[in-house]
Amino acid sequence: MALYDRDYASAQAGYVQEGASVSFMKKTYQLLAASMIAAAAGAYVTMPYAEAIMQFKWFIFGAELLVLFFGLSMTRSKPGLNLAMLFLFTFLTGVSLVPLLASLIGMGNGAVIGNAFLMTSVLFGALSLFAINSKSDYSSWGKPLFITLIVVIIASLVNYFLLQSPMMHIVITAGILLLFSLFTIYDTQNIANGAYDSPVDAAVSLYIDFLNMFVTLLQLLGIFGNDD
Repeated sequence: MALYDRDYASAQAGYVQEGASVSFMKKTYQLLAASMIAAAAGAYVTMPYAEAIMQFKWFIFGAELLVLFFGLSMTRSKPGLNLAMLFLFTFLTGVSLVPLLASLIGMGNGAVIGNAFLMTSVLFGALSLFAINSKSDYSSWGKPLFITLIVVIIASLVNYFLLQSPMMHIVITAGILLLFSLFTIYDTQNIANGAYDSPVDAAVSLYIDFLNMFVTLLQLLGIFGNDD
């Protein structure tokens, strides 16, 4: 009887843990959706000021980094404030996208924006489902992915300031798309395995993956859809 009780208790604990994991994932994806709305609001509200945003793009990028690395870190254990920092960060990312979006619209490639978002959503959803249902363990991907990210950042800076090669830009952009596709698998499985303390932290990771995939697809579709 005692053995039966232990088995029953173990099964009940498993159900509780699985239920908590599902609830955590649900909250994470709800926050991810809300983050996208905040980013869209940032882009929409500031679109009329595209030229001014272009002039202050480095200041806006710096503000994004401050909120990401300091604001979110300092408010991690403060419910409410961490949500405010999440939406501030995503709002700023929407603002920083305005010059790219405005240039695509100005070139008559506005449809690319919707196509890129749809493609990113489908790819992101497929990768997330794959990560959740996969029997393989991707926890060892963290270090190689981070090292690759550093290499890609350095290559991007070298090409932006020194080489200014269009072909190199295409190669790097395609590499970023692949890299953050792999990050999506890695981060999604970590979330499913309970590696994050709060849904806010988990949503930030997924949002960064989605954002970078979206931006790279915007650039690639904009490049290949341009008659010039």
